[in-house]
Amino acid sequence: MISKNQLGIIYMILSVISFSVMDISVKLMSSNYPTGQLIFFRGLFGLLPILFIIPRDRFRNLLKTDKIKLHLIRAFGGAFAMTFLYLGLKFLPLADAITISFAAPIFATIFSIIFLNEVVRIIRWFAIFLGLTGVVIVLKPGTDLFTYYSIFPILFCIGFATISIAIKKLSKTEPDYLIALYFTIVLIFFGIVSIYLGWKKINPEDYYFLILIGLSGSIGNIFLTKSIREADISLVTPIKYLSLVFAILAGWFIFHEEISLFTISGACLIIFSTLIIFKREADKKINSTLVRQV
Repeated sequence: MISKNQLGIIYMILSVISFSVMDISVKLMSSNYPTGQLIFFRGLFGLLPILFIIPRDRFRNLLKTDKIKLHLIRAFGGAFAMTFLYLGLKFLPLADAITISFAAPIFATIFSIIFLNEVVRIIRWFAIFLGLTGVVIVLKPGTDLFTYYSIFPILFCIGFATISIAIKKLSKTEPDYLIALYFTIVLIFFGIVSIYLGWKKINPEDYYFLILIGLSGSIGNIFLTKSIREADISLVTPIKYLSLVFAILAGWFIFHEEISLFTISGACLIIFSTLIIFKREADKKINSTLVRQV
């Protein structure tokens, strides 16, 4: 019989595959459609998987909560983060955008120090320094390879750091589907606003990818949550870095991008840094606060 840890590993692999499909689909469509339009489809079709995990007895009072303010902070912060993640995927090589986004737990740790008064000892300070060094290497400042578009995934990390605090508080009392539902509704709202800012007519063949953005993003989050609930976070977290492998392969074969030594070197430092952070969080028995949830 399969163990909980083995089941958690399977869920994490499925999560990585789902998020990679979303990232590639966004990259493919971003040259044809405004970012707001992509976010609208992420929200609209992202609703479908969530509907399957909502208990039947909750449909009558689906949005009822005593923590509406925290839900809105998480939802709008998530929409902010997703906007800049999609912009990063649009303007940067796929591997670069994904690598910089891996630094999100580092920024979340910094924010937890500032806003939650968490005590951070020398090991995690070392991890933060190591991770930020990795980010600088990937950014390639002072070289001809530097681009200001690199700020987009960094803004994603900052947005993620904000929502991680809200999620940490919400997860104590609120079910996962409700947190995801408010977030998804706000994404749809962002998309509706974008209709007035600029909406491009959709080619029929592109609907497959636009629908895939919503389904794969939402399914990725569901599998991610299940993975963390089933297995030890220190066991399943390293698996999510497989997404960099998928990004490198997709960048090479689909988008004809070359992977730089800067990206590989920075990625190694960022991944090692976040593994240290996740290990410390696992020791403290903190759930999935620091895992990408957009």
